[in-house]
Amino acid sequence: MLKRFVLLLIVALVTLPVLSGCGYNQIQKNEEGVFAAWADVEATYQRRSDLIPNLVETVKAYASHEKETLQAVTEARASVGKTQINTGDLGNAAAMQKFQQAQGALSGALSRLLVTVERYPDLKANQNFLDLQHQLEGTENRINVARQRYNKAVQTFNSSIRTFPNNLTNKFLL
Repeated sequence: MLKRFVLLLIVALVTLPVLSGCGYNQIQKNEEGVFAAWADVEATYQRRSDLIPNLVETVKAYASHEKETLQAVTEARASVGKTQINTGDLGNAAAMQKFQQAQGALSGALSRLLVTVERYPDLKANQNFLDLQHQLEGTENRINVARQRYNKAVQTFNSSIRTFPNNLTNKFLL
């Protein structure tokens, strides 16, 4: 009986580390993929934020009496600048919601600005404005792509930590 117990204990001690070590590197790789994808999202949001001052200045020259709209865009941009997410906060739902709300407010303000611009044919014909508008449209597309890639990376990571044998690694080592 004692021999059987010792043998079972040895098998368990050998098997557990082997199984728990399975997938550790994959989990780490997937987690780094999430962080990299989030960095891409942040970079595209920053690109959009960097375009806004030039856009506002161009619109100001043509539509100086649209101060409310321009101020809303400027304030939304400032709010976005104050709301940052680091990789440690990616699992914090409240922080992510606050970040997304700030980004949504900026998107809304930009949309209102672009609707306002429709009333100014001279501005719509300005090459600088057209270039900025195209850059902004391209950046919005990049944001969508980056967010999709981030969501895919999170899905891959979540799947990897919930499947066998990685779920053992996740429970015991992470």
